[in-house]
Amino acid sequence: MKIGYARTSTIDQNLDLQLDALTQAGCEKVYQEKISSVNDHRSELENCLKALREGDTLYIWRLDRLGRSLKELISLVNQLQEMGCELVSIKENIDTSTPTGKLAFHLFASLAEFERELIRERTQAGILSARARGRMGGRPQKLTDTEKVMIRQLMSDRSNSPTDIAKRFGVSRATVYSVTKEVEMAKS
Repeated sequence: MKIGYARTSTIDQNLDLQLDALTQAGCEKVYQEKISSVNDHRSELENCLKALREGDTLYIWRLDRLGRSLKELISLVNQLQEMGCELVSIKENIDTSTPTGKLAFHLFASLAEFERELIRERTQAGILSARARGRMGGRPQKLTDTEKVMIRQLMSDRSNSPTDIAKRFGVSRATVYSVTKEVEMAKS
């Protein structure tokens, strides 16, 4: 039996391209997953793996849809082989039922991992370079240090309401509370 698995890394992305390719490949059942990349739990992949029986083939659109790392990919392929199942990656034209397909899988998976490492290194180098030039990442601060001190002083006087202080500085009440909390956390 041909079983398909489609996954997007974010909820906003569309599965149609993957679903069309899996349907065209003759998959009788397709498991779909739209998850955030911060979430490691993939319930549909677990369901897909439970549904596979000896002799079945798992179809995916691309290798990166199955695993996020080389280690995870190899582990999943080994798990499939222990179950007596094979893997077909449509985009890379890999079929692990053949010796050439197994070799191609390991080569593509290694190259994909290498590419991710290069991207990570370039990103890190860019961040370090920007810091060396005085640029800081993240969201710009709404308040200067002087304004924060003033807010803390005003908050210590109980006659000032957080709403009035927030209006005076053009920020939300939550910002006023977080500025006040910064000092409390620094003390403890």
